[in-house]
Amino acid sequence: MDKTQRTASGMRPTGPLHLGHYFGVLKNYVELQEKVQAYFFVADWHALTSDYADPSMLLANTEAMVSDWLAAGLDPDKCVIFRQSALTEHCELSLLLSMITPVSWLERNPTYKEQQQQITNKDLGNAGFLCYPVLMAADILLYKPQYVPVGEDQLPHMELTREIARRFNNFYGPTFPEPQAALTPAAKCPGLDGRKMSKSYNNGIFLSEDMANIEPKIRNMLTEPSRKRRQDPGDPKKCNLYPYHELLSSQEEQAEICDGCTKAQMGCVDCKKIFLKNLAAFLEPLHERRAKWTARKGAVAEILDAGNAKARAFSSVTMQEVRQKMGL
Repeated sequence: MDKTQRTASGMRPTGPLHLGHYFGVLKNYVELQEKVQAYFFVADWHALTSDYADPSMLLANTEAMVSDWLAAGLDPDKCVIFRQSALTEHCELSLLLSMITPVSWLERNPTYKEQQQQITNKDLGNAGFLCYPVLMAADILLYKPQYVPVGEDQLPHMELTREIARRFNNFYGPTFPEPQAALTPAAKCPGLDGRKMSKSYNNGIFLSEDMANIEPKIRNMLTEPSRKRRQDPGDPKKCNLYPYHELLSSQEEQAEICDGCTKAQMGCVDCKKIFLKNLAAFLEPLHERRAKWTARKGAVAEILDAGNAKARAFSSVTMQEVRQKMGL
Protein backbone atom coordinates (compact mmCIF):
# COMPACT_ATOMS: atom_id res chain seq x y z
CA MET A 1 0.00 0.00 0.00
CA ASP A 2 1.09 3.60 -0.61
CA LYS A 3 -0.27 7.13 -0.69
CA THR A 4 -1.29 6.74 -4.33
CA GLN A 5 -3.94 4.28 -3.15
CA ARG A 6 -7.14 4.91 -1.22
CA THR A 7 -9.32 3.31 1.39
CA ALA A 8 -12.78 4.20 2.66
CA SER A 9 -14.62 2.98 5.73
CA GLY A 10 -17.28 4.12 8.17
CA MET A 11 -18.80 3.41 11.56
CA ARG A 12 -22.36 3.85 12.79
CA PRO A 13 -22.76 6.44 15.59
CA THR A 14 -24.81 4.33 17.98
CA GLY A 15 -23.03 4.97 21.29
CA PRO A 16 -19.64 5.31 22.98
CA LEU A 17 -16.80 3.22 21.60
CA HIS A 18 -15.15 0.53 23.72
CA LEU A 19 -11.97 -1.54 23.63
CA GLY A 20 -13.53 -3.94 21.14
CA HIS A 21 -14.02 -1.07 18.69
CA TYR A 22 -10.44 0.07 19.18
CA PHE A 23 -8.73 -3.27 18.62
CA GLY A 24 -11.26 -4.41 16.01
CA VAL A 25 -11.41 -1.25 13.88
CA LEU A 26 -9.78 1.94 15.13
CA LYS A 27 -6.26 0.57 15.52
CA ASN A 28 -6.37 -0.38 11.84
CA TYR A 29 -7.72 3.06 10.88
CA VAL A 30 -4.83 4.76 12.66
CA GLU A 31 -2.29 2.57 10.84
CA LEU A 32 -3.97 3.05 7.45
CA GLN A 33 -3.89 6.86 7.62
CA GLU A 34 -0.09 6.61 7.52
CA LYS A 35 -0.07 4.36 4.43
CA VAL A 36 -2.86 5.39 2.04
CA GLN A 37 -5.31 8.18 1.27
CA ALA A 38 -7.93 7.39 3.90
CA TYR A 39 -11.59 8.45 3.96
CA PHE A 40 -13.35 7.67 7.26
CA PHE A 41 -16.99 8.64 7.67
CA VAL A 42 -19.71 8.80 10.30
CA ALA A 43 -22.33 6.40 8.88
CA ASP A 44 -25.37 8.22 10.28
CA TRP A 45 -27.69 7.16 7.44
CA HIS A 46 -26.76 3.57 8.24
CA ALA A 47 -27.67 4.17 11.88
CA LEU A 48 -31.17 5.17 10.75
CA THR A 49 -31.74 1.87 8.93
CA SER A 50 -32.38 0.25 12.31
CA ASP A 51 -32.75 3.18 14.75
CA TYR A 52 -35.12 5.29 12.66
CA ALA A 53 -37.81 5.40 15.37
CA ASP A 54 -35.68 7.43 17.80
CA PRO A 55 -32.93 9.58 16.24
CA SER A 56 -32.71 11.87 19.30
CA MET A 57 -29.14 10.79 20.16
CA LEU A 58 -27.75 10.81 16.63
CA LEU A 59 -25.97 14.18 16.79
CA ALA A 60 -24.60 13.60 20.29
CA ASN A 61 -23.40 10.11 19.34
CA THR A 62 -21.73 11.54 16.24
CA GLU A 63 -19.71 14.04 18.25
CA ALA A 64 -18.83 11.41 20.86
CA MET A 65 -17.70 8.92 18.22
CA VAL A 66 -15.53 11.40 16.36
CA SER A 67 -14.01 12.42 19.72
CA ASP A 68 -13.19 8.74 20.29
CA TRP A 69 -11.59 8.59 16.83
CA LEU A 70 -9.42 11.61 17.60
CA ALA A 71 -8.51 10.18 21.00
CA ALA A 72 -7.50 6.89 19.34
CA GLY A 73 -5.09 8.77 17.09
CA LEU A 74 -6.91 9.67 13.89
CA ASP A 75 -5.46 12.91 12.59
CA PRO A 76 -7.54 15.17 10.31
CA ASP A 77 -4.28 16.28 8.68
CA LYS A 78 -3.54 12.69 7.67
CA CYS A 79 -7.03 11.40 6.76
CA VAL A 80 -10.44 12.72 5.75
CA ILE A 81 -13.04 12.55 8.53
CA PHE A 82 -16.55 13.39 7.38
CA ARG A 83 -20.27 12.83 7.88
CA GLN A 84 -22.05 10.55 5.41
CA SER A 85 -25.33 12.50 5.48
CA ALA A 86 -23.57 15.77 4.62
CA LEU A 87 -22.79 14.45 1.13
CA THR A 88 -25.80 13.92 -1.12
CA GLU A 89 -23.44 12.12 -3.51
CA HIS A 90 -23.69 9.05 -1.25
CA CYS A 91 -27.47 9.09 -1.47
CA GLU A 92 -27.50 9.69 -5.23
CA LEU A 93 -25.04 6.91 -6.04
CA SER A 94 -26.94 4.54 -3.75
CA LEU A 95 -30.16 5.30 -5.65
CA LEU A 96 -28.50 4.79 -9.04
CA LEU A 97 -26.82 1.54 -7.95
CA SER A 98 -30.15 0.27 -6.64
CA MET A 99 -31.45 0.46 -10.23
CA ILE A 100 -29.03 -2.28 -11.28
CA THR A 101 -28.95 -4.39 -8.08
CA PRO A 102 -31.25 -7.45 -8.14
CA VAL A 103 -33.45 -7.79 -5.05
CA SER A 104 -32.36 -11.43 -4.80
CA TRP A 105 -28.78 -10.26 -4.11
CA LEU A 106 -30.02 -8.29 -1.11
CA GLU A 107 -32.29 -11.00 0.24
CA ARG A 108 -29.52 -13.59 0.20
CA ASN A 109 -27.23 -11.34 2.25
CA PRO A 110 -26.40 -13.44 5.35
CA THR A 111 -26.17 -10.40 7.63
CA TYR A 112 -29.68 -9.32 6.62
CA LYS A 113 -31.08 -12.75 7.48
CA GLU A 114 -29.16 -13.01 10.77
CA GLN A 115 -30.16 -9.58 12.05
CA GLN A 116 -33.79 -10.14 11.10
CA GLN A 117 -33.72 -13.21 13.35
CA GLN A 118 -31.59 -11.82 16.18
CA ILE A 119 -32.93 -8.28 16.58
CA THR A 120 -36.47 -8.80 17.80
CA ASN A 121 -37.01 -5.49 19.61
CA LYS A 122 -37.04 -3.44 16.39
CA ASP A 123 -39.05 -3.64 13.19
CA LEU A 124 -36.48 -4.29 10.47
CA GLY A 125 -38.97 -4.77 7.67
CA ASN A 126 -38.20 -1.38 6.16
CA ALA A 127 -36.80 -0.91 2.67
CA GLY A 128 -33.82 1.02 4.04
CA PHE A 129 -32.63 -1.98 6.03
CA LEU A 130 -33.02 -4.33 3.06
CA CYS A 131 -31.11 -1.92 0.81
CA TYR A 132 -28.37 -0.85 3.20
CA PRO A 133 -25.75 -3.02 1.39
CA VAL A 134 -26.34 -0.86 -1.70
CA LEU A 135 -25.73 2.27 0.35
CA MET A 136 -22.63 0.61 1.76
CA ALA A 137 -21.43 -0.13 -1.76
CA ALA A 138 -22.01 3.52 -2.71
CA ASP A 139 -20.10 4.71 0.36
CA ILE A 140 -17.11 2.68 -0.78
CA LEU A 141 -17.22 3.02 -4.57
CA LEU A 142 -17.54 6.81 -4.50
CA TYR A 143 -13.87 6.98 -3.50
CA LYS A 144 -12.66 4.24 -5.86
CA PRO A 145 -10.57 2.55 -3.17
CA GLN A 146 -8.25 -0.37 -3.77
CA TYR A 147 -8.63 -1.68 -0.20
CA VAL A 148 -11.32 -1.56 2.48
CA PRO A 149 -10.56 -2.52 6.11
CA VAL A 150 -13.12 -5.08 7.28
CA GLY A 151 -13.52 -7.95 9.69
CA GLU A 152 -14.39 -11.43 8.46
CA ASP A 153 -18.09 -10.83 9.18
CA GLN A 154 -18.09 -8.08 6.53
CA LEU A 155 -16.68 -10.22 3.71
CA PRO A 156 -20.16 -10.92 2.22
CA HIS A 157 -20.72 -7.14 1.98
CA MET A 158 -17.41 -6.69 0.21
CA GLU A 159 -18.26 -9.42 -2.28
CA LEU A 160 -21.62 -7.77 -2.96
CA THR A 161 -19.88 -4.41 -3.44
CA ARG A 162 -17.57 -6.00 -6.02
CA GLU A 163 -20.55 -7.63 -7.76
CA ILE A 164 -22.35 -4.29 -7.98
CA ALA A 165 -19.18 -2.58 -9.28
CA ARG A 166 -18.73 -5.36 -11.84
CA ARG A 167 -22.36 -5.08 -13.00
CA PHE A 168 -22.09 -1.29 -13.35
CA ASN A 169 -18.86 -1.61 -15.33
CA ASN A 170 -20.44 -4.21 -17.62
CA PHE A 171 -23.42 -1.96 -18.36
CA TYR A 172 -21.69 1.41 -18.67
CA GLY A 173 -17.98 0.80 -19.17
CA PRO A 174 -15.00 0.74 -16.78
CA THR A 175 -15.75 3.07 -13.87
CA PHE A 176 -15.18 1.46 -10.51
CA PRO A 177 -12.26 -0.69 -9.36
CA GLU A 178 -13.33 -3.83 -7.50
CA PRO A 179 -12.07 -3.09 -3.97
CA GLN A 180 -10.39 -5.86 -2.02
CA ALA A 181 -10.91 -6.56 1.65
CA ALA A 182 -8.01 -5.61 3.90
CA LEU A 183 -8.81 -8.08 6.66
CA THR A 184 -8.55 -6.68 10.16
CA PRO A 185 -6.99 -9.26 12.48
CA ALA A 186 -9.66 -10.57 14.82
CA ALA A 187 -9.29 -9.26 18.36
CA LYS A 188 -11.19 -11.05 21.08
CA CYS A 189 -12.62 -8.48 23.50
CA PRO A 190 -15.30 -10.18 25.62
CA GLY A 191 -17.61 -8.19 27.82
CA LEU A 192 -17.05 -8.01 31.55
CA ASP A 193 -19.77 -10.63 32.05
CA GLY A 194 -18.52 -13.01 29.36
CA ARG A 195 -21.03 -11.92 26.73
CA LYS A 196 -20.21 -9.78 23.71
CA MET A 197 -18.99 -6.34 24.79
CA SER A 198 -21.87 -3.95 24.15
CA LYS A 199 -23.29 -0.67 25.41
CA SER A 200 -26.73 -2.29 25.62
CA TYR A 201 -25.38 -4.94 28.01
CA ASN A 202 -23.54 -2.31 30.10
CA ASN A 203 -20.56 -4.69 30.15
CA GLY A 204 -17.92 -2.69 28.31
CA ILE A 205 -14.69 -0.82 28.96
CA PHE A 206 -15.21 2.43 27.08
CA LEU A 207 -12.44 4.57 25.61
CA SER A 208 -13.74 7.74 27.25
CA GLU A 209 -13.97 6.27 30.77
CA ASP A 210 -11.49 7.21 33.48
CA MET A 211 -9.82 4.62 35.65
CA ALA A 212 -11.91 5.59 38.68
CA ASN A 213 -14.97 4.25 36.84
CA ILE A 214 -13.20 1.29 35.31
CA GLU A 215 -11.47 -0.14 38.38
CA PRO A 216 -14.59 -1.31 40.26
CA LYS A 217 -15.92 -2.91 37.08
CA ILE A 218 -12.68 -4.86 36.61
CA ARG A 219 -12.70 -5.98 40.26
CA ASN A 220 -16.10 -7.58 39.63
CA MET A 221 -15.19 -8.90 36.19
CA LEU A 222 -15.86 -12.57 35.39
CA THR A 223 -12.58 -14.50 35.08
CA GLU A 224 -11.89 -18.27 35.06
CA PRO A 225 -15.10 -19.98 36.23
CA SER A 226 -13.34 -23.13 37.50
CA ARG A 227 -11.21 -21.13 39.96
CA LYS A 228 -13.60 -21.02 42.89
CA ARG A 229 -10.71 -20.59 45.33
CA ARG A 230 -7.21 -19.16 44.95
CA GLN A 231 -5.61 -22.61 45.34
CA ASP A 232 -7.63 -24.03 42.43
CA PRO A 233 -5.52 -24.29 39.23
CA GLY A 234 -6.98 -22.54 36.21
CA ASP A 235 -6.76 -22.40 32.43
CA PRO A 236 -6.02 -18.96 30.91
CA LYS A 237 -7.67 -20.08 27.65
CA LYS A 238 -10.98 -20.28 29.53
CA CYS A 239 -10.51 -16.97 31.33
CA ASN A 240 -12.63 -13.98 30.32
CA LEU A 241 -9.82 -11.59 31.25
CA TYR A 242 -6.87 -13.26 29.56
CA PRO A 243 -7.66 -12.08 25.97
CA TYR A 244 -6.99 -8.56 27.24
CA HIS A 245 -3.58 -9.58 28.52
CA GLU A 246 -2.83 -10.83 25.00
CA LEU A 247 -3.63 -7.32 23.74
CA LEU A 248 -2.13 -5.16 26.47
CA SER A 249 0.37 -7.12 28.55
CA SER A 250 3.97 -7.92 27.67
CA GLN A 251 5.09 -11.38 26.64
CA GLU A 252 6.88 -11.73 29.98
CA GLU A 253 3.73 -10.80 31.90
CA GLN A 254 1.62 -13.20 29.84
CA ALA A 255 4.06 -16.02 30.61
CA GLU A 256 3.98 -15.12 34.31
CA ILE A 257 0.17 -15.08 34.32
CA CYS A 258 -0.15 -18.40 32.49
CA ASP A 259 2.30 -20.09 34.83
CA GLY A 260 0.75 -18.58 37.94
CA CYS A 261 -2.79 -19.44 36.90
CA THR A 262 -2.18 -23.04 35.85
CA LYS A 263 -0.15 -23.73 39.01
CA ALA A 264 -2.50 -21.78 41.30
CA GLN A 265 0.39 -19.54 42.34
CA MET A 266 -1.33 -16.32 41.25
CA GLY A 267 -4.86 -15.30 42.16
CA CYS A 268 -7.37 -13.52 39.96
CA VAL A 269 -6.98 -10.34 42.04
CA ASP A 270 -3.27 -10.23 41.19
CA CYS A 271 -4.05 -10.91 37.54
CA LYS A 272 -6.52 -8.01 37.48
CA LYS A 273 -3.95 -5.67 39.05
CA ILE A 274 -1.56 -6.34 36.16
CA PHE A 275 -4.34 -5.69 33.68
CA LEU A 276 -5.38 -2.43 35.39
CA LYS A 277 -1.76 -1.18 35.32
CA ASN A 278 -1.44 -1.89 31.60
CA LEU A 279 -4.92 -0.57 30.80
CA ALA A 280 -4.13 2.72 32.55
CA ALA A 281 -0.92 3.05 30.51
CA PHE A 282 -2.83 2.32 27.32
CA LEU A 283 -5.67 4.78 28.01
CA GLU A 284 -3.48 7.65 29.21
CA PRO A 285 -2.43 8.93 25.75
CA LEU A 286 -6.00 8.48 24.48
CA HIS A 287 -7.33 10.63 27.29
CA GLU A 288 -4.62 13.24 26.68
CA ARG A 289 -5.52 13.48 22.99
CA ARG A 290 -9.23 13.67 23.83
CA ALA A 291 -8.59 16.51 26.30
CA LYS A 292 -6.59 18.39 23.67
CA TRP A 293 -9.40 18.21 21.14
CA THR A 294 -12.32 18.81 23.51
CA ALA A 295 -10.55 21.88 24.91
CA ARG A 296 -11.19 23.49 21.54
CA LYS A 297 -14.87 24.41 21.45
CA GLY A 298 -16.44 23.32 18.19
CA ALA A 299 -13.38 21.31 17.13
CA VAL A 300 -15.37 18.25 16.04
CA ALA A 301 -17.76 20.37 13.96
CA GLU A 302 -14.80 22.11 12.30
CA ILE A 303 -13.12 18.79 11.51
CA LEU A 304 -16.33 17.41 9.99
CA ASP A 305 -16.94 20.56 7.94
CA ALA A 306 -13.41 20.45 6.53
CA GLY A 307 -13.66 16.70 5.92
CA ASN A 308 -17.04 17.08 4.21
CA ALA A 309 -15.49 19.54 1.76
CA LYS A 310 -12.53 17.25 1.00
CA ALA A 311 -14.77 14.20 0.53
CA ARG A 312 -17.15 16.19 -1.68
CA ALA A 313 -14.29 17.33 -3.90
CA PHE A 314 -13.55 13.70 -4.74
CA SER A 315 -17.06 12.22 -4.72
CA SER A 316 -18.53 14.96 -6.92
CA VAL A 317 -16.06 14.07 -9.68
CA THR A 318 -17.08 10.42 -9.40
CA MET A 319 -20.75 11.38 -9.67
CA GLN A 320 -20.15 13.52 -12.76
CA GLU A 321 -18.65 10.45 -14.41
CA VAL A 322 -21.50 8.19 -13.25
CA ARG A 323 -24.22 10.57 -14.46
CA GLN A 324 -22.58 10.92 -17.84
CA LYS A 325 -22.24 7.17 -18.30
CA MET A 326 -25.86 6.59 -17.27
CA GLY A 327 -27.15 9.23 -19.66
CA LEU A 328 -28.19 11.74 -17.01
